[in-house]
Amino acid sequence: MIDLTPALKETVAHIDVDAAIKRLKGVVEPTPLLSNLTYSNEFGAEVLLKREDLQTVRSYKIRGAYNKISALLEQQPKLSHVVCASAGNHAQGVAYTCRKLGVKAAVYMPITTPQQKVEQVKMFGGDQVELVLIGDTFDEAQQQAVIYSEQQQYPFIHPFDDPDIIAGQATIGVEILQQCQQSIDHIFVPIGGGGLAAGMLTVIKKLSPHTQVIGVEPEGAASMTAAIQAGHNTKLDHMSRFVDGAAVQQVGSHTFKICQSLLDDVITVPDGLTCQAILSLYNKDAIVVEPAGALSIAGLHQYQDRIKGKRVVCVLSGSNNDITRIEEIRERALLYNGLKHYFLVRFPQRAGALKEFVAEVLGPTDDITYFQYHKKHNREHGPAVVGIELKLAADFDSLLQRMKAGGFFNDYLNNQPELFSMLM
Repeated sequence: MIDLTPALKETVAHIDVDAAIKRLKGVVEPTPLLSNLTYSNEFGAEVLLKREDLQTVRSYKIRGAYNKISALLEQQPKLSHVVCASAGNHAQGVAYTCRKLGVKAAVYMPITTPQQKVEQVKMFGGDQVELVLIGDTFDEAQQQAVIYSEQQQYPFIHPFDDPDIIAGQATIGVEILQQCQQSIDHIFVPIGGGGLAAGMLTVIKKLSPHTQVIGVEPEGAASMTAAIQAGHNTKLDHMSRFVDGAAVQQVGSHTFKICQSLLDDVITVPDGLTCQAILSLYNKDAIVVEPAGALSIAGLHQYQDRIKGKRVVCVLSGSNNDITRIEEIRERALLYNGLKHYFLVRFPQRAGALKEFVAEVLGPTDDITYFQYHKKHNREHGPAVVGIELKLAADFDSLLQRMKAGGFFNDYLNNQPELFSMLM
């Protein structure tokens, strides 16, 4: 194993993976590690998927939550209440655990949490759970949860920065090594607060030190990347919440120490690439994942030149996706792939202008998917916002040339964030 600093040795010493394995036996079923033909062919590697999307409560979070609360019950047999904060999946793990173990839970979640995850928490927790929706981000919800925990003197079940939580997540690493008897070159793991990555590292770097563990973060919420680059744990000033399961402004102190020392690399992926991975998993393999669950697949694209001929494992961390987000996911994927473009178009205010645009500007496979126009009688030209979906990204240049040649072009909106955000 890699040499550990005294501080890291102390942190790792408290991560009891063996105890977690015993506590989770009969509660958490080992999830499959399956070879995937689609991505193996695409990347010229042997790609295996660790299917935590099939886990109880449909994410790996049950492992850490159950291990932590069980450990507390061993120390405090009369434990009656706990408190947690979550963007969704940890809350489901806590809710399921509390219902099974007969412990009450106050669960704090951001107001922006997808409704599907809110309903799942209620379903898994039943009467054992009091749900509190507060704040716009996970960090704001957590602040309120910690205050309530201190006021009531109820234990706070941290979603990632706790040795028992990390130990529970580490059991995934144990399973992977048991399921794959051959040498593994790379493991791609999503990072939000870092609990999953830290747990994997404590196992993989001990039992398979040659295996490279690659952390994958959303580009708009890359808190581990920022901390590692700064050399100390830091907090993001601004953050995108699209990948809600990994949208954390600051990683944990325990998880940062472990990842800073043992993580082989941490990469960021744009939301559009993550959305492309979600759609690809669904369309090609009938696998449903949430945005955070697709991060490891998206990460393959950033490493494609380095994984050819290698054996690679991707952890699919969860499948709690809200069906109402599908149109937004598709839109972001199209934008990322250069297949969806928005323009401000100048239409002469005369009869037949739109017909001319459709007949002479659009290509045979181009499709208008968005159109907003308001005729103003006191102007020679009326502006319209037009969204066009292309069959091939290479068709963009010729479309733009025809638009300009016909006098229709006014402005391109995709690269203007302030204007474009109004359309998304």
